[in-house]
Amino acid sequence: MTPRHVLLATLVAAMWGFNFVPISVALDDFPPLLMGALRFTAAAVPAVFLVRRPPVPARWLVLVGLPLGVGQFGLLFIGMHMGMPAGLASVVLQVQAIFTALFAALLLRERLGARQVAGMVVAFGGVALIGMAQSDGGGPAGAFLVCLAAAASWGLANIAMRRTNQAATGPVDAFGFMVWVSLVPPLPLFALSLLFEGPGAVPEAARNLSVAGVSSLAFIAYAATLGGFGAWGWLMRRYEASTVAMYSLLVPPFGLLSAVVLLGERVDAARLTGAVLVVAGVAAGTVRLRQRAAAPPTDLPPTDLPPTDLPPADVKLAETR
Repeated sequence: MTPRHVLLATLVAAMWGFNFVPISVALDDFPPLLMGALRFTAAAVPAVFLVRRPPVPARWLVLVGLPLGVGQFGLLFIGMHMGMPAGLASVVLQVQAIFTALFAALLLRERLGARQVAGMVVAFGGVALIGMAQSDGGGPAGAFLVCLAAAASWGLANIAMRRTNQAATGPVDAFGFMVWVSLVPPLPLFALSLLFEGPGAVPEAARNLSVAGVSSLAFIAYAATLGGFGAWGWLMRRYEASTVAMYSLLVPPFGLLSAVVLLGERVDAARLTGAVLVVAGVAAGTVRLRQRAAAPPTDLPPTDLPPTDLPPADVKLAETR
């Protein structure tokens, strides 16, 4: 990669890591399910009227959009609303790479290599360490488990993404794909918000609106989702997927640093050790997948991560053999 493109990939990773800070800020103004619905509505409209629909069957847009939007981000926002620190959430979500490999083995009959298995053990060991530190430190264990479920949902979205790539009848643009996938989550998220957060959630959120909350929601929808994935897809078209994907491993360090500096979160030795183990385990699995990759890079992104907030280190984890 040229120095400018290295800088671009690093900036995208930094933006995705920093994105957990705006999520935390926006959750002060919006209940989590309503916030998820608004986030995807903003990402889809009006862009969907300006971007051509990707050449994939509609059912695959739904099969990606539900685990990605309702599962991953709905659960992520709920977990952070319950008290999961933003920095640690950025780390735990990286376990989606391990879930992706595990689901590929279970659902697609893909063979797991020794390096991948070792990476899973290391990464889940780091997750267990974070979980124990979270409980011992008085943090809500439920919030940690919900964020872990969000990572699993991202893994399912990656599997659906891979099948979507196989079902595509032509080149798929990363930016356009994210716009059209963003049409799927708003309706179920609005329905879930009405069911669990009540009919008063919208008027209450309107009364509590702040410049910080609205600006954070705009950053999540436009900069991190559309801008981030647009730039990421542009890089994917020019370089091998494995080369670009490695830069998403920078997301957790940027996420932790942003949360410590801007939100005053504390990361003790146990949590920091767990974070290092997670990144190391994910890196081990990624290296193995890169060595086995034979297909040429494609334009299709993994998801929104993160989410992706979305960091897609793992972007191509679900798409390469």
